[in-house]
Amino acid sequence: MDNNNETNYLKYFNNLYDESTPLVFTDGTDTYNEFKKTYITHKKGFFIYAPSGTGKTHYINKQKEKHWVDGDIIWSACKALPNGQWWTWSSKEIDSIERRVDIITEQAKKQGFWIMGASCVNILPDAIVIPDWETHLKYIKHREKNNYDGGLKSDDLDKIKGFRNYVLRFKKLGVPVFKSVEDAVSYLVSQLDD
Repeated sequence: MDNNNETNYLKYFNNLYDESTPLVFTDGTDTYNEFKKTYITHKKGFFIYAPSGTGKTHYINKQKEKHWVDGDIIWSACKALPNGQWWTWSSKEIDSIERRVDIITEQAKKQGFWIMGASCVNILPDAIVIPDWETHLKYIKHREKNNYDGGLKSDDLDKIKGFRNYVLRFKKLGVPVFKSVEDAVSYLVSQLDD
């Protein structure tokens, strides 16, 4: 992660709340306007859904122009994510958190943001990324050694397989599946010409 992205990322993660905090809806105009200073918005928002360790953050950090935003950053800024390693919690707790994430993803898409993330319960993604098994494990191991920023680790193969299947549930609903983030991005951008 380059220093600018790391600073932006940490700014939001240092301000997360305890999960027992009762939440309310609020006007997010200032938060989205702050993101518009860094990220390019579009006439149509997109959401790419992919498991932990598939290259989302790598792709986002390598952009020459900031079209794609890491879902974790925008979800944290909007306080949809709690403090702690919530992805290790029970399915019931994770579903509750990811329902909040869905609301933020939907709102961010309406603002024209292009988002990549590993959190989603009900909102229909625009594309899914599932690399082949060996590539996925290679990416996860690389992240663990070089810039671990959360998510599943290579020692939990059952959870990784389960998460891949969980993401693929949207395939039955017609969401296109790609082997790489780059392929998913190319496909979605090509849809803008239609």
